Amino acid sequence: MEFDNEFEVPAPLDQAWDLLMDIQRIAPCVPGAELTEVVDDKTYKGKISVKLGPVALTFNGQTTFEELDTENYSAKLKAQGTDSKGRGGAHANVAFRMESSDNGTKVIIDTSLQLSGAVAQYGRGVGMVKDLSQQIIGQFAENLKNNVINAEAKEANDLDQVDSKNVPPKETSQPAAAPIQVGTMGLMVIWNAIKRLFGAK
Repeated sequence: MEFDNEFEVPAPLDQAWDLLMDIQRIAPCVPGAELTEVVDDKTYKGKISVKLGPVALTFNGQTTFEELDTENYSAKLKAQGTDSKGRGGAHANVAFRMESSDNGTKVIIDTSLQLSGAVAQYGRGVGMVKDLSQQIIGQFAENLKNNVINAEAKEANDLDQVDSKNVPPKETSQPAAAPIQVGTMGLMVIWNAIKRLFGAK
């Protein structure tokens, strides 16, 4: 199945590109996803946990960067996720691009998704998969805005005020930049599909 999603980032194009390429900063904004291993500068692994009533499912996934066009703000990657108990999986080819918008930057994601095993039996149509994936991406965008962009702007403003009063700033811990360039988008798409397939609200 194929479907598209998009969301807005309240930042200029260059800034939004750098932000979305920094996995360690944005991974906590993806609901239910956890980055577990950076394999190399093109591949990383993660896991996705989903609780359906009393049943807890864990999907292990891997995303591999295939193309990265910094001049045109676009990228292509392959992603796959497999249920830890062998109940099926999802494989996706994902392409995304960014363009300037009135609110900052628009991110457009094109996905081709294949499902296998028992997971495929829970499919309820492209439309429903797309609807939920857009909802989850919307939540990711909101988390990105509130927890990263606004939070960092506030921190910078607080530091400016401290400097103006000649008071030594408090030490803050900053996560090291992940060496991987791209991949969270693919993991997010797999998570969206799995959540939808199992009827999550």
